[in-house]
Amino acid sequence: MKIALCIKQVPDTTDIRWTENNTIQREGVESVINPYDVYALEFALKLKSLVKSTTITVFTMGPAQAEGMLRRCLALGCDNVVLISDRKFAGADTYATGLTIANAIRAELPDFDMVVCGQFAVDGDTAQTGPNIANFLEIPQVTFVKDFVEFSNDKLFVTREMEDGIETVSVKGAALVCVLKQDFEPQRPKINGIINATKKQIKILTMEDINLTPEKVGLKGSPTMVSKAFRNVSSHKAEKFNLNVDESVDLIENKLKSLEVL
Repeated sequence: MKIALCIKQVPDTTDIRWTENNTIQREGVESVINPYDVYALEFALKLKSLVKSTTITVFTMGPAQAEGMLRRCLALGCDNVVLISDRKFAGADTYATGLTIANAIRAELPDFDMVVCGQFAVDGDTAQTGPNIANFLEIPQVTFVKDFVEFSNDKLFVTREMEDGIETVSVKGAALVCVLKQDFEPQRPKINGIINATKKQIKILTMEDINLTPEKVGLKGSPTMVSKAFRNVSSHKAEKFNLNVDESVDLIENKLKSLEVL
C-alpha cells in the first residue's frame, strides 16, 4: 500500500501576525505540526505496521522552515517526504491549496492507494482542504475518522465519530480519510530514527514541477479572500468574592435582579 500523508505546519505562538492580504504570516514564525495532523500521522503509521509493504510519503505545502517537521516524520517511520514550496503559492485559500497538493501527489505518487489528512487545521479550522484534495484527485473521501478497524480485500474499514454516535464504514480502492484527534499520547521518535532522518533527502516541488500556472495557485488562484483579520479582545471585568454558600446565593440573586433576569 502507498499512502500519501498530507500535513501542515501552523504557528507555535499566540502572537499571530498577518500579511498585507490578511493571510497568516508563515515565514520567520516558529511553527509546529498541526495537532490533528499528528494523529493523521499516527493513523498512517498504524496502517504501515499492520499492512505488509506499506510506504508513507509525506506532503506539506509551505516555506523551507518545514524541513524540521518533515524530518520528524521520517524519524517516526515515514519513508519519503515532499516539500511543496514556491513563492507563488503564498496566500492560497483552501481551494487553491487543495489543487496544489493534489497536483503534487499526482506528480510524485501517481499510484497512491490512500491519502490521509487531519480533519482540521487549528490556524483555519475550515476542514475544507482534505475534501478539496479528494475532489481534485477524483476519489471518495471519509471524514471525521476516529480509528482504523481493518484493511482486507482492497477495502478499508474505519470508525467515524458522528453527532449521534459512532459508525463503521468501508471504502474500496484509492480514497482520502480525514482523521480526528485521538485519545492516546502520540509516539516520539527514537534515536535511530532521528539519525536515519538526517540522511534522507527532502524533495522540493515548485509550481512548474506540478504542472500548474500562476493563475491557478496562491492569491490569484483563490476564489475566496479574507476581508479583515483582527484579534478578539475581551472587555469583561471580573470580581472576586470570598463568600460562604448562603452569601453566594444572595449575591447571585441580587446580580440577576439587577440585570432584570429575575
